[in-house]
Amino acid sequence: MRYKLLGRHTGLRVSEIAFGVALFGNQWGYGSEPADARRVLDRYLAAGGNFLDTADGYQFGQSESVLGDLIAPIRDEIVLASKYSGGAAKEASLAFTGNSRKNMVYSVEQSLRRLKTDRLDLYWVHHSDNVTPFEEILRGLDDLVRAGKVLYVGVSNFPAWRISRAALLADLRGWAPLAAVQFEYSLVERGGDRELMPMAEALGLAALLWSPLAGGLLTGKYRAGEQGRLQGLGRVIRTEKSQRDSAVVDAVIEAAGELGVTAAEVSLAWILARARRSTTSVLPIIGPRTVEQLENNLAALDVILPEELIARLDEVSQSEPGAPFDVNASTLPRMLGGRPELIDLPVTPAI
Repeated sequence: MRYKLLGRHTGLRVSEIAFGVALFGNQWGYGSEPADARRVLDRYLAAGGNFLDTADGYQFGQSESVLGDLIAPIRDEIVLASKYSGGAAKEASLAFTGNSRKNMVYSVEQSLRRLKTDRLDLYWVHHSDNVTPFEEILRGLDDLVRAGKVLYVGVSNFPAWRISRAALLADLRGWAPLAAVQFEYSLVERGGDRELMPMAEALGLAALLWSPLAGGLLTGKYRAGEQGRLQGLGRVIRTEKSQRDSAVVDAVIEAAGELGVTAAEVSLAWILARARRSTTSVLPIIGPRTVEQLENNLAALDVILPEELIARLDEVSQSEPGAPFDVNASTLPRMLGGRPELIDLPVTPAI
């Protein structure tokens, strides 16, 4: 395992693959018992992994509690991230959900208690509630940083325009800067290519990519009749809903056969290849439930996809850019004086 800095604004060293522990626990009806979680975590750590990502809502708080027990002896050796927004209770309530400072303060205290630690290395705003102003969110996060309860902050599942404005606000006000963003990204879900990924690269934010295997779809296991998360989780599940989805799965399985590896290895290797081409830190978040699944995920680190194969997967998974990106692409040659091949363009996108 190699290590990267958490974006261009921190010196925090994190492993190139993060471990999302949403399946530590069984309160969702699908997950791992503590003994099984320990085996998976020990193998991840033995491979050099150090970046653990959880949330108060995972397994209705049980994920944090299980993880807290497991990391107690090694707390200072790992990078620990958690999130707030939806709360840990099974039933939503007005008091303990949303992005308000009130819920933020309550949630971080509860997460620290469950995780049995005095601080979080990275604290995420998990989802947007679409009503709390970012000024309130950022000032609350800054207070947590100044109090030493949180070291770095980030946002997850927010639109790019709000993240960009938040990054500017934090800079202008002298508040704790955004270090990272998190969003869904895989060969099946490439919506992040439109704005989120270019924004992260331009602003120097680390990009943490959740569900890089599309909830198991890109392993091909559902075609083989396996149930996986379908048997009880009922969330973060993708199925083949379009001809494009089926074409992507077909291409991944075909590539796996050509290389003599698994479909999961191909899918993660494609993400890692995307990370190598980026101007900022791009890290997939894996979420294996068993040691066998983890071993298969880690094997992707040794898979180097031929450029021809990367191009083939890029093409079959390409999403429609939409306005205004398709218009700008068609007019770009003229905007570059009709001689774009003579211009050395910057590596970092313009902002």
